[in-house]
Amino acid sequence: MRNNELADHYRIPLIYNLFPRLAGTFDQWIGHARRARAMGFNWLYLNPISYPGFSGSLYAVKDPYRLNPDFIPSSIVSDALQSVEPVIRAIAALGLHPMIDLVVNHTAVDSPLLIQHPEWFQWEAYGAVRHPCAVDPVDPSKKTIWGDLAEVDNSHAPNREALWAYWADVLKAYLLMGFEGIRCDAAYQVPVELWCYLMERAREINPRTVFFAENLGCTLEQMRALRHAGFHFFCNSSKWWDFREDWCLQQQHEFADLASISFPETHDTPRLARETHGNERIQRLRYGFAAVFSTGIMMPIGYEFGFQRNLHVVTTQPMDWETPTFDLCAFVAAVNELKRCLPILQGEGHIRAVVSPIEGLIILERRTLEAPGEVGWIVINTDPVHSRLCIPGDFIHQTSRLTLYRLAYAEQPSAVQEDIEKFTVAPSEIVLITGR
Repeated sequence: MRNNELADHYRIPLIYNLFPRLAGTFDQWIGHARRARAMGFNWLYLNPISYPGFSGSLYAVKDPYRLNPDFIPSSIVSDALQSVEPVIRAIAALGLHPMIDLVVNHTAVDSPLLIQHPEWFQWEAYGAVRHPCAVDPVDPSKKTIWGDLAEVDNSHAPNREALWAYWADVLKAYLLMGFEGIRCDAAYQVPVELWCYLMERAREINPRTVFFAENLGCTLEQMRALRHAGFHFFCNSSKWWDFREDWCLQQQHEFADLASISFPETHDTPRLARETHGNERIQRLRYGFAAVFSTGIMMPIGYEFGFQRNLHVVTTQPMDWETPTFDLCAFVAAVNELKRCLPILQGEGHIRAVVSPIEGLIILERRTLEAPGEVGWIVINTDPVHSRLCIPGDFIHQTSRLTLYRLAYAEQPSAVQEDIEKFTVAPSEIVLITGR
């Protein structure tokens, strides 16, 4: 099932990441889900919720069929994974499509699978299990090794069929609980053939299962290898773009046939509000930019409130919930609504830089198959202090009417303006101009 066959809430994925360590026990999740739905999100993504190994990391899964005890309310006796199913069904009833991480590249280093099936793992020559690692694509000399994880040999295990069937059973358990989206952790470190196999098994249970590839940190060669794996959506790295260097648009052009998800931050990155010392303008800018750059968008819990404590897969607790720096719920809802309603913002599209006649203004032109004959111009004031006067006629050579959307203030009644000839772009503001 390809993207053009999907309903709107799949075709335009608006994803809210409910990070379970911050949200707390699963009886608390529905309140956060209601807020996400009110902001216009149509997917709710949960990081791993299964029983972890000694480190406590969400991604060091020891037993996929048992719940992490940190997420079990005191009123619930069982730690069976299915105990959370009523909450997953309730989330879906709100209009949010539940998504969960599937981790098949590794297990917790103290997983019983190492004793039951040592042949499923990769081992060092000196007899220790191999730990997975990540290599910095910019500087290959930098390597991160996770000592609490054991690397699975999904490619060459002697009884590979049994190993793959094990993963298929875990996936089946998720789908039978009501999960409709699968975020494939470390997708580029897993054989493409395994992903194809799992997608086939998923379609037998729910033909509308959607697979999201977590591909951040991979090389361009690894990304190219994933191209034909069958994923519906990939992540992109636009969060790190400074709006000037060539790499971001070059990658957007090369992989324009792959629907991608942008984000202003994730659970793996520092909080944007922490990096900017609580700058609301930049918080708005980066969410607006993510919305216009890609097919879909993802936002982690707390971004709407300017939270500054980083999300951590081991140490974050509900007590880390912060007093809001600001409240962007109405803004996020308005941007999400524009994303749904404006065809020019849908699909991956083709984005190119336009030579700006005004110093400090970045101008991008967006075209997409979803809006034949229409053009969008994204104007960004990168100056955090000074406003800029923008005259569209200086870079738009056409006679049809232009509509201005002040994305950074999308929730305000004056955010949409018709027949504009000139306007002022505030510091760190992003606007959208559409026309034919």
